Amino acid sequence: MTGFQILWFVLIAILFAGFFFLEGFDFGVGMALKGLAKNEHEEDALIESIGPHWDGNEVWLITAGGAMFAAMPFWYASLFSGFYLILFAILIGLIYRGVSFEFREQMRTAKYRNLWTTISAVAALVVPFLFGVLFTDVVQGMPLDKAGDMSATFFDYFNIFSIVGGVAVALLSYIHGLNYLRLKIEEGELHDRIQSQLKVLYPVLLVGEVAFAITLFIFTDFFAKKPLITLAFLAVIVLLTVIAWVTGLKRSNVWSFIALGLTIISVVLLLFTGLFPRVIVGDNPAMSLLLKNATSTPYTLKWMTMIAFTALPIVLAYQIWSFYIFRKRIVVKKAA
Repeated sequence: MTGFQILWFVLIAILFAGFFFLEGFDFGVGMALKGLAKNEHEEDALIESIGPHWDGNEVWLITAGGAMFAAMPFWYASLFSGFYLILFAILIGLIYRGVSFEFREQMRTAKYRNLWTTISAVAALVVPFLFGVLFTDVVQGMPLDKAGDMSATFFDYFNIFSIVGGVAVALLSYIHGLNYLRLKIEEGELHDRIQSQLKVLYPVLLVGEVAFAITLFIFTDFFAKKPLITLAFLAVIVLLTVIAWVTGLKRSNVWSFIALGLTIISVVLLLFTGLFPRVIVGDNPAMSLLLKNATSTPYTLKWMTMIAFTALPIVLAYQIWSFYIFRKRIVVKKAA
């Protein structure tokens, strides 16, 4: 393997980590439309909290997919063809989540506004769940042939480990969204309800992390191949979750948000670290798709690296500026 191959594997991991950190709280806020809000004014406040950011946060996913296509075309081809239906469902979910905000705004009756609110909440739940299923499948082992083509059945995609992974990502996203809302919503009834939900959800999340660790041990080779780094990542994930819980109880909302965000990033890094030097694990280890065989030419990777390190700081600067501009808390209107 060359340095450029390893670099692009790391960059793609960073792009996905950035996506789940930023879009994770968007999904969580979307779920909260039905899991937290009690009237239209509260729903309006939740949508307003992510209104300036959600579409920009999706760019991280588009960039990750584009980087995979250009830097690792064989990985892209195997992943996107093998998981075609799951990725298609994710795409539909993202489309409906996006248009639901505008359609809800244009509806003239409460019935149809509620319909589009429900569609938004369902899409926000389904998308992170399916992403969790996809990534756990990739590290668990899929039926690949020598050409990297996948011939999977329903239970190859949906099994105990992938469902645990999907639920874990959805739950992480929801709690991440609630932590974000504590930073954005003014003190009041809605803010107190967020705090009450988090007191219940953090213990559930810790139980879920234990279940994820157990299924990771049973269904992957992470502990066999990289026991120390796997245990280290799992310890960090649990520790960060506890920090997020404790700081949240003490109303240190910024630290709670950061700690849980780092938990999400740690989960992504754990999966990519355990995956390396493979990019898709085969159920027959000899058929796993390897990083060294999945990338573009060194010339392509060289030019992509120069472009990436030129454009990435600009994108980061813009997003930081955007969050700074829209930093004010949102006041929930009183119901008539």
